[in-house]
Amino acid sequence: MQQDENLYKEVDIRAKKIKDLKELGINPYADKFEETYTISQARQQSENTKVSVAGRIIFRRAFGKFMFIKISNVFDSIQVSLSVNEIPEDKYKFFKDFVDIGDYVGIDGEIYTTQTGEITIRTREFKLLSKAKLPLPEKYHGLIDIETRYRQRYLDLISNETSRKVLTSRSKLVSFIRNYLEKNDFIEVETPILQGAVCGASAKPFLTHHNALDKECNLRIAPEVYLKQVVAGGFPRVFEVAKCFRNEGMDASHLQEFTQVEWYASYWNFEDNIRFFSKFIREIVKFMLGGNEIRINGEVFDISKEFARLDYSKKINEILGFDVLEYQDNLDELKKAVLQTKLFEEEEILYLKSPGAVIDLIYKRKIRPDIINPTILYNYPACLVPLARRSDKDNRIIEMFQFLINGEELCKAYSELVDPDIQRKTLEEQARAKANGDEEAMDVDEDFLLAMEHGMPPMSGLGMGIDRLLVMLFEQPSVRDVVLFPIMK
Repeated sequence: MQQDENLYKEVDIRAKKIKDLKELGINPYADKFEETYTISQARQQSENTKVSVAGRIIFRRAFGKFMFIKISNVFDSIQVSLSVNEIPEDKYKFFKDFVDIGDYVGIDGEIYTTQTGEITIRTREFKLLSKAKLPLPEKYHGLIDIETRYRQRYLDLISNETSRKVLTSRSKLVSFIRNYLEKNDFIEVETPILQGAVCGASAKPFLTHHNALDKECNLRIAPEVYLKQVVAGGFPRVFEVAKCFRNEGMDASHLQEFTQVEWYASYWNFEDNIRFFSKFIREIVKFMLGGNEIRINGEVFDISKEFARLDYSKKINEILGFDVLEYQDNLDELKKAVLQTKLFEEEEILYLKSPGAVIDLIYKRKIRPDIINPTILYNYPACLVPLARRSDKDNRIIEMFQFLINGEELCKAYSELVDPDIQRKTLEEQARAKANGDEEAMDVDEDFLLAMEHGMPPMSGLGMGIDRLLVMLFEQPSVRDVVLFPIMK
């Protein structure tokens, strides 16, 4: 209660300062300030270099007619000194009376080093740039409440060094991904977020209505079908850093709005993509963390070692005691066979709407949690992904792989299905599943099929979640911790 009273009192004091400044003819919200150096650049300058630097005040301590403050941005901070020996006493008094922690100021002065070795700006002039009506959380002792951190991310960035490191590293990661792909002859393209058909992944979409066209649309669940059409148009290798939307459950690994990178390479199969991705992920770890090791939940993994491989279909068969591939075209028989194993309760299985959903449940309960070391999972039943190429050796399986570490999936990739007749058949099966109540099934995308009928080269594509990768790289508890503004209830 006392804390609330102190907050209200400080808010009133700041409001009065703003009112008094305006009555004095001083606008507490300036239009601009000419910086000669950023804060980080100023810290690199030699003694006595004149600098003009701006930032938010995050610390202030006065000793009579001398004062230290610290100004910052998300990348760096620097100490600033103010003294009546360097600026007129009336200006010093103005700063002391009207400028608070949380305000933005511009500083003109020169660089020097204090007796304690602190790089500092000796102020010759200053300008109040923007007055904060509200104080920073807990007098800059830190923002602890998780909900507030997510809802008011700007306060989290000011107060928490870990958040600053993670969220600025996100930009570095995306930049590295773009540069790496471009160096390997991939071209970045953009595809629609607002789409007419639900296709590209098995997920429940967000639906909306296009008023001008009087047409039902959805927010994309994946950019896949459009990127393949770009390849069909003659681009040998393409990629997109794509915002995607899936109207399904939230947990530490999933958000309804998320970011992934997808790429497609002509004339590759999934084995080519395994080789490319393996090198790619090692380069990411080296760039972001400075070595070959990644720490997750206290356990250290050496990413430079050869990744283990696990045959998905074979492992499912071992768990069930029968060949699941023989049942993937018959939902009722598959459910019956699975229930006879006594591994699952009836209520877990009966509501599932497709063979793929049944098999996926078995995988998520009995296989995925036990995959701790970096592992390539491959040889999936064909019913799981209608857009993937069937194996020439056994058309009941698809040429697909996923990379897992510590029970989490980081990417999904496969040789792409480019046979329009098979593709139409698989999408029609999806449409029937949707009619039977499967909300994650795809539509028959006629525009995509038309492009395929005009000819698509052999290719392999891969999708990787950027949010989940950041969680792994920086040992964060949730994808919400690596997104600037996660959706909240």
